[in-house]
Amino acid sequence: MPQSELPPFYSTYSPNIPEILWKNKLTLAITTYQAGKVIFISASSEEGLIQLPRDFKKAMGMAYHNGKMAIATQEEVVVLKNTPSLAKGYPKMPNTYTGLFMPRALYFTGEVDMHDMAWGQEGLWGVNTRFSCLSLINDEYSFEPKWKPKFVSDLVPEDRCHLNGMAMKDGKPEYVTALGTSDSAFGWRENKTKGGVLMHVPTGEIITSNLAMPHSPRVEGNKLFVLLSATGELISVDQQTGKYDVMTKIPGFVRGMSRYGNLLFIGLSKMRKSSPTFKNLPIAQESIFPGVIVVDANTGNIVGHIRYENSLEEIYDIKIISNMARPGILGVNTDDFRSGLSMPNQGFWAIPNEEGDEKSKEE
Repeated sequence: MPQSELPPFYSTYSPNIPEILWKNKLTLAITTYQAGKVIFISASSEEGLIQLPRDFKKAMGMAYHNGKMAIATQEEVVVLKNTPSLAKGYPKMPNTYTGLFMPRALYFTGEVDMHDMAWGQEGLWGVNTRFSCLSLINDEYSFEPKWKPKFVSDLVPEDRCHLNGMAMKDGKPEYVTALGTSDSAFGWRENKTKGGVLMHVPTGEIITSNLAMPHSPRVEGNKLFVLLSATGELISVDQQTGKYDVMTKIPGFVRGMSRYGNLLFIGLSKMRKSSPTFKNLPIAQESIFPGVIVVDANTGNIVGHIRYENSLEEIYDIKIISNMARPGILGVNTDDFRSGLSMPNQGFWAIPNEEGDEKSKEE
């Protein structure tokens, strides 16, 4: 079928992907700022996938914990909560979803280019790329700066080092990645392909340098994984020495990573040749398709993939939603979510009565 005739976000995939999601009751959530979407990918059976895309303007980093999800958008952070009491009776798709993520809070951060996010002991953390710092996201300020690299002298909106990735440990930020160590506006761009660093947050020390556009650091057990986007490499870093081993090389710009068991789900982007940031990267010539690559965390072997044929070119983040075979999600750009009324143990959908006013139907 010609690409022009394919439905939006058409994908192909290795046969084991539906089986993995189906048997383990998993759903993948991915963000694509290029398409302005959050997409839920679930198994419809052991042999097929089903997708649910929702509009979120310039969707970037996500945080997920205990049924609650935060999504960084162009000017806000949206917080959603899984609401089982509303899932079954969702008026547009009744008896369809095993969970339903409903918007419950909106933080007006402003356009700070928020990247990785995670919940920790102090609340919701975000990598504030424009101000080169780690911030807490709350209802007191646009953001509350909590940490910055030693080489950054001022908190100003100049994206001095392109701070981007954050790995949590014991409820606190442990490691961050940046594309450079510049202290001038957008200075990281001068050596973007090999000026990247991995930093230890508690001490502020740089533990690994000369990295090829590092992203998505993740502490998993006693292992620290990092993606080198410019070379398409997944590396495992020794947390004591900073030395690393290349586990595998993927033919594309890798960014966004989440783990389930021994499987790493990694986002793969096809670089825009017109982009001044990406067009000269060696990996841009090898970038064969956008999608998701699944890697065995023990061996580094690639064991599966999802390939997008249209609509989507770049992925920023990936999160695994466990114990939900097919959750739904509502965005804030339509009024659907406003009719969903939830309480701790029950929920109601507001529906019009005969006089045109709304009444509530208990679920």
